[in-house]
Amino acid sequence: MPRGDKSKYTDKEKRQAEHIEEGYEERGVPEQEAERRAWATVNKVHGGGEKRGGGGFGKAENHEPMRKGGRTSHDRTRG
Repeated sequence: MPRGDKSKYTDKEKRQAEHIEEGYEERGVPEQEAERRAWATVNKVHGGGEKRGGGGFGKAENHEPMRKGGRTSHDRTRG
C-alpha cells in the first residue's frame, strides 16, 4: 500500500477524518495541514487502517485525542 492510500480505512474512519478536517479549515488551518492533522487524529484513535477480523476486532477506540485539542487550546496556564 503506497503512502497516502486510504483504501484500508473503514467508511467510519474516512467520515471522521473529513469532519475533523472541516473543523480545522473553519479555524483557518491550510487545507493540506488540516488533512494531515485529521488523519493523524484518526490514526491515533483507531490505530491506523482497517484491521483483520472486521469490525469490533481488538482494542476499543481511544477518544482522548479528539478531546485533547479543545482542552489544550483553552488552557490558560500554557504559554
